[in-house]
Amino acid sequence: MDMPVDLTLIIVLVLAFILLAVLFTFVPIMLWISALAAGVKIGIFQLVGMRLRRVIPARVVNPLIKAEKAGLNIELNKLEGHYLAGGNVDRVVNALIAAQRANIELTFERCAAIDLAGRDVLEAVQMSVNPKVIETPFIAGVAMDGIEVKAKARITVRANIDRLVGGAGEDTVIARVGEGIVSTIGSSTDHKAVLENPDMISQTVLKKGLDSGTAFEILSIDIADIDIGKNIGAGLQTDQAEADKKIAQAKAEERRAMAVAHEQEMKAKVEEMRAKVTEAEAEVPMAMAEAFKAGNLGVMDYMNYQNISADTDMRDAIGKESKGNDEDGYSNNPGTDL
Repeated sequence: MDMPVDLTLIIVLVLAFILLAVLFTFVPIMLWISALAAGVKIGIFQLVGMRLRRVIPARVVNPLIKAEKAGLNIELNKLEGHYLAGGNVDRVVNALIAAQRANIELTFERCAAIDLAGRDVLEAVQMSVNPKVIETPFIAGVAMDGIEVKAKARITVRANIDRLVGGAGEDTVIARVGEGIVSTIGSSTDHKAVLENPDMISQTVLKKGLDSGTAFEILSIDIADIDIGKNIGAGLQTDQAEADKKIAQAKAEERRAMAVAHEQEMKAKVEEMRAKVTEAEAEVPMAMAEAFKAGNLGVMDYMNYQNISADTDMRDAIGKESKGNDEDGYSNNPGTDL
């Protein structure tokens, strides 16, 4: 009779153990005890409700205990709602505690909005207390004398909590500062003035209000390094002179080609006129024959014509011989050549 009683007792103990295990797994008793010990008023049914809403109680209760100990009055529903929205509850509470210690006015709603926007709100609060230094790469600008000047700047910025949501990031600040450096160098009449007073760059850039619309407040811009680059003006003048030279050569070649073409055209016209002369000379015998037939030209007239033609040929021969003697360096007078 003792055996059935012992078996029943064992079954009851096992069922009780299983029930307690399920209870402690579903209901965070230890977390509820920790909250009560820290002075946080939270009911056991609220923790069960978090389980039903698929909220990890430790992700909400532990930050709530931390906020309570830091003197922050944050409602549990707000923390749970921020968790359900996909935010980082622990980071938001840490940011609020850091802001309270630094006397920075920061509400839970704004802090949660910054966190949901994808920015590290704790880092932003820390940057508000401890400013950050952003270093730009070497930025090149050309002064009015054509000399290239390269400058590197260090930008000291502080996070602007009010503009953290929707404000531009570090890349925008670096781009605007680079634009200001290029503009300042380009407006300088001489590169030596920039080398002598590099602070004129930072002063000019600061006056432009480059932090407008960004998530930062620019505290200072310091020129870390400055160097001389290439002589851009001389290079551009050299390239322009080379281009002008090529243009002039092309125009000269064009004029030479036109002159050669004109010369060939004149030679063609000369040959054309010679052909016409030869054609006209070929008609002379035919005209003389017609004159003989018509009785307009007699034998004596023809003989006189032949004598005149021979005399003309003789004079041409003498003239050509005299010209040849002049070119050889001899006198036309036979007596003086001896």
